[in-house]
Amino acid sequence: MVVSIDYSQSKANDGGMKLPVRLHVVEMGRCIGCYNCMFACSRTLYRVLSVGKSAIQVKTQGGIEGNFMVITCRGCLDPQCAKACKVGALKPRKGGGVLLDKEKCTGCGECSVACLIGAINMDPETKKPIVCVHCGACTRFCPHNVLTLEKVEVLV
Repeated sequence: MVVSIDYSQSKANDGGMKLPVRLHVVEMGRCIGCYNCMFACSRTLYRVLSVGKSAIQVKTQGGIEGNFMVITCRGCLDPQCAKACKVGALKPRKGGGVLLDKEKCTGCGECSVACLIGAINMDPETKKPIVCVHCGACTRFCPHNVLTLEKVEVLV
């Protein structure tokens, strides 16, 4: 199944050009671990409600009373995950992060290992990486405004 996602959700700047956007964790301390962001992500990318098929992960930092940690792609400008992909299935995205070509992907998992912050998980069914596309679905369902999309200036 192919899911169509609009990657250019940012508004036009003064010059009339659309700026790329990337996901940004505004205030991690506000997270209550409701997993709404994870469900929104999996629903958008895969049309299922599953915390296992989400490009964003919410984890506790120590038991049920510990603070929560939000792990998602930070939109690296020089992504190590793309460099680790030997078949070119991950390509750097304008503004940071990567785009995945599932047809090229062999499911080796090298991208997951190479991600410095652990933001790439492998889909247990397809054995392909689950990659954040910075669509912003998670931001719309976070009740405490932990996440936002930020515009990214691209130097040409």
